[in-house]
Amino acid sequence: MSIAISLQQYLDGRSVPFDVTVHELTHCSSETARVSSIPEDNLAKGVLLRREDGYLLAVVPASYRVELEALSNWLDEPIVLASEAEASTIFGDCELGSVPPVAGAYDLMAVIDDSLQAPQDVYFEGGDHRTLVHLDGGDFRQLMRDVPHGHIATRSSA
Repeated sequence: MSIAISLQQYLDGRSVPFDVTVHELTHCSSETARVSSIPEDNLAKGVLLRREDGYLLAVVPASYRVELEALSNWLDEPIVLASEAEASTIFGDCELGSVPPVAGAYDLMAVIDDSLQAPQDVYFEGGDHRTLVHLDGGDFRQLMRDVPHGHIATRSSA
């Protein structure tokens, strides 16, 4: 597989320059960063959450984990992790477990962690477990300019 068609159309429709690289099969974002020789702080991942009125995509670096309680408090509503089955329905053009962090491509609401405001280069899964999309950090922030951001995650312990 390559980049998901919804993601491709979304990026092309906004004239966002990107390039695609292929890596060996991985099963988690930290492994993807390792085999691709990129810092985990530069690899954005999407975490699908269920809320009372639908879904929300949390966008955090691979080196972080979403703080569900803090995010629930910030949103003033309960949230839980969505199941893989729910994610596969929403991200129907992606492999199971691959959740591109570009919510607009899937008509989702999103929130992004403040830590993704700094990287000069941002990478993310393109819809499978072998393809990375690379954007200039400024282009990524421009793409996400309307997405609320805050301190929604903490660095994972090694």
